Amino acid sequence: MASLPLPDLAERLDRLPVTRLHAMAMLLCGVGMTIDTLEMAFGGVLGTVFSAQSPPVPPGELGLLLSAVFVGAVVGAPLLGWWADRQGRRRALVALMLWIALASLGAGMAHGVEALTLCRFLAGLALGGYPPIVIAYLTDLLPPQRRGTLIFLSLTPSLLGPPAAIFMVRWLAPLQPLGLEGWRWGFLVGSACAILSALSFLALPESPRWLRARGREAQAEVVLQAFERSATVLAVPPGAAAAGPAGQPADRADATSSVPTRRRWLAVVGLFSLSPWATIAFPLLTGAVLAQRGFKLDAALLIFGLSSMGPLVGTLLASTVMDRVDRRVAMAACIAAMLACGAAFNFSTGTAALIVAMALFNLCVSLYVPLLTVYSAELFPTRQRASATSVAWAINRLGGALGPLLLVPTLRGAGPAVMFAVVAASLLATLVVLAASPRGLERQAIS
Repeated sequence: MASLPLPDLAERLDRLPVTRLHAMAMLLCGVGMTIDTLEMAFGGVLGTVFSAQSPPVPPGELGLLLSAVFVGAVVGAPLLGWWADRQGRRRALVALMLWIALASLGAGMAHGVEALTLCRFLAGLALGGYPPIVIAYLTDLLPPQRRGTLIFLSLTPSLLGPPAAIFMVRWLAPLQPLGLEGWRWGFLVGSACAILSALSFLALPESPRWLRARGREAQAEVVLQAFERSATVLAVPPGAAAAGPAGQPADRADATSSVPTRRRWLAVVGLFSLSPWATIAFPLLTGAVLAQRGFKLDAALLIFGLSSMGPLVGTLLASTVMDRVDRRVAMAACIAAMLACGAAFNFSTGTAALIVAMALFNLCVSLYVPLLTVYSAELFPTRQRASATSVAWAINRLGGALGPLLLVPTLRGAGPAVMFAVVAASLLATLVVLAASPRGLERQAIS
């Protein structure tokens, strides 16, 4: 079969409507992301449980436990991104889910904080690699004019992961089936779900854009033809792939691609370095803050769980406009809202006010993190997309690992207000970096 030049295959892929094959990839990736967020949410659950018990786990041990999964992500994300760019997106996703299953099984059976910390580190190796790789995969596949919206819709089920983890543990904590604590059952259920997800990924097509970038033209053509034969689910407006949003010129992608690679890296590294203080560490310590304020475990988990449900409806609504707004403007709006909601949470005393403030904060986080990851994935070419996004994600997880180590002692020693001052400083610095970052590629073709 004759080799196709890259622009021809890429243009054919970009002109496709949203097909059943696209929809299947979105659904399975979304289910996998739900498992990822459920597993990550267990950090907040453990922080709440071990802070509320008597006596509480010492701050140093608790900080290490909460940081372990992020330390694992720092190691695992860049290695797995590199592997996904060389061995394939689908193979990487299958391997990641199998690893998560084994690590979660170990966490559910662990005895002692040290063993649990080790299992959380091992889980982090894969949990840190999954989000950037799955977003790189979906960025490869989805039509450019609906790319942001469709990625948001695909990842929306993942917002059910944190409340599912929290309420499952809250329900099982007093029951202790088979004599096992509720948090252990959470890990065991997560392990079983990860195995099922790994098996489902075997049905996914490989990215034809990745296959072509690796010189496997014949396989790329076969997969592309499968997409072309697949039934249409959602039509794409004619000519939309070549046009920018709100009438902006179609050569904006060329202008962004001409931005020096160093400037792109500086922007991505800066944004991912600053984000975890607000998007990871602060939500992770919500339960610990409530426990320090005197809320009992059951009440703390209830507030924590209800506040984690806020992002679901908001993300569905926001997905309808994400491809119509400059990625940087949308991220700046999220940051401003996080500042307001975080301050409200720290200075509120009523239960209803705490739930609303943290629900809105979590909503902003759920919008900001995918926006940042999609924005970064669009800046890099296919051959580097998973590697670049995973390196950026590893930087983010490094901040996530350092956050609890700094913020737990700050919370215990100086109180919630001082802890949030650190978070607010990182958000203000993010606004400065955003102002100097390249334009996003919403509704633009990618290389």
